[in-house]
Amino acid sequence: MQKTIQTLLPMLRRFAYSLTGSKADADDVVQITIEKLLVKGIPADVEPAKWAFKICRNVWIDEYRSRKVRQDAVQNELIPEPVSDDQHSAFENKQLLEKVNSALGELPDEQRAIVSLVAVQGMAYKEVAHLLDIPIGSVMSKLSRARSALYSLIKPDFSKEQV
Repeated sequence: MQKTIQTLLPMLRRFAYSLTGSKADADDVVQITIEKLLVKGIPADVEPAKWAFKICRNVWIDEYRSRKVRQDAVQNELIPEPVSDDQHSAFENKQLLEKVNSALGELPDEQRAIVSLVAVQGMAYKEVAHLLDIPIGSVMSKLSRARSALYSLIKPDFSKEQV
């Protein structure tokens, strides 16, 4: 069990961060997920990764969705004044990343989870469908709607760069 958890831990942490948008909140979600895995165990007829991701997602929904805690760390950061072209570029990239994180936070939970699994974890649509117990067509349509929503939320930034 310990070896399985050690293998799953980095993936769970990335998944939790993509759901919460905050490192501190992600750590809390992962801690609760690991506690549940240790206490309740993993059923013999279920894949450990699938079970762990389900628990992680359910913990997020149960514990954090009601409080709507999103991106406290990003909102409280002080943004330094850019000095050089490299720093200016890094500043713009950081702003864009913050906009993308913010836009992800505005997506419905299911869409955010699917974007996270496909884009962050690099899972195939079939794997995501299996993991979330939904048809592959639902994965593709929710991912498409999520991508469209993300683009419309950050579209003004792309227009500015092109001008």
